[in-house]
Amino acid sequence: MACCVLQITGLIFGGIGMVGTMAATVMPQWRVSAYIDGNIVVFETIWEGLWMDCISQLGRRLQCKFYDSVLALPPPLETFRALMCIAMVLSIISFLMAIVGVKYTHRTKKDPQGISIFVLAAGVAFLLTAILVLIPVSWTGGSIIRDFYDPEVPIPLKRELGAALYVGWVSTALLIAAGTMYCSF
Repeated sequence: MACCVLQITGLIFGGIGMVGTMAATVMPQWRVSAYIDGNIVVFETIWEGLWMDCISQLGRRLQCKFYDSVLALPPPLETFRALMCIAMVLSIISFLMAIVGVKYTHRTKKDPQGISIFVLAAGVAFLLTAILVLIPVSWTGGSIIRDFYDPEVPIPLKRELGAALYVGWVSTALLIAAGTMYCSF
């Protein structure tokens, strides 16, 4: 009974982690403009994501523009895009493996544990997905914090942590929890 509860809980955590991974990948709020001067009147908010930049003017009008050229992007951004796309695909595959593993868990008198190999494979895949999400999210967060406190970076170029980074960190935690639950069987 406890085994089934852990499997269902792991499936729920993995599903939420999968959705969070997808959301973090497509959200444009990876880097958000920082306002650290004494000016409290804010006319523009700038969002920078993996796929596009957006400018919100007075909180009413939002203009987004996809990056023009893949070849003109900085190498870290290209790498982060690739890692997040791989993480999205792997999270879908691991979620489907978890569904199959939960559905086809066989128990017999000879083998009371009887956990499907899909459960273990889903656990490993969830953990690998968590690592793939954690790398770009934490690297971006670290560079934002480093640039924020660097006196050499001009004030208009300083950024703050965006909502996509927090979604990525929460998704990573849920994917690690799901992977740990499935690997513990």
